[in-house]
Amino acid sequence: MPGSLEPDLPAQLPRSRRDVRRRAIAITILATLALGGLLALAPQRGDLKPPPRLAFADLLTLKSRNPLTNAATMKEVRARFEQGVAMLHMRQYEYALTAFHQVLALSPELPEAHVNMGFALIGLQQWKHAHDFFQSAIELRKEQINAYYGLAITLDALGDRAGAMGAMQTYLHRAPADDPFRARAEAALWEWRTAQQNPAAAVGSAGTDGR
Repeated sequence: MPGSLEPDLPAQLPRSRRDVRRRAIAITILATLALGGLLALAPQRGDLKPPPRLAFADLLTLKSRNPLTNAATMKEVRARFEQGVAMLHMRQYEYALTAFHQVLALSPELPEAHVNMGFALIGLQQWKHAHDFFQSAIELRKEQINAYYGLAITLDALGDRAGAMGAMQTYLHRAPADDPFRARAEAALWEWRTAQQNPAAAVGSAGTDGR
């Protein structure tokens, strides 16, 4: 199944938060957008040097600035986040990692950034690191449904088929009917169940590119 994934649908920043702090962050972001328009960095693709290898283990320990008292920080978070999303769409996964690394340095408890780090790492087939970021996204927000999808893909790649099926079932249970990942999730779950019932018939099918 790992070969059939296209990590091209990154998480987007929400318009609201469930707690006061997160709602305040969203209000700050909306105010920034109203004043300055959508803040997205235009990637330059000519003479870019490869980004430095990231210290993944350090990401979750980074301390954030206080976004409630620093509008400039939230402007930078938005800009870096949008840059990372653009890089994911272009499948420039190393550059996406750099952008989301900067987002997490400013706002380490942003679930969408953890999810998108996971999808970028899937693009680089760094399954263990991707797994950790999907898990941390779920710990930060249990309703982050695309994190369950990513978690299922990484668990399968890491050889935990039972865990992958459980995570994918959770995704399908929580995801709306029109979620863009639903069709691929249903196909993956069907494939995994078929493999359990008849392993010989499923040989070679898991890596088929579904594009």
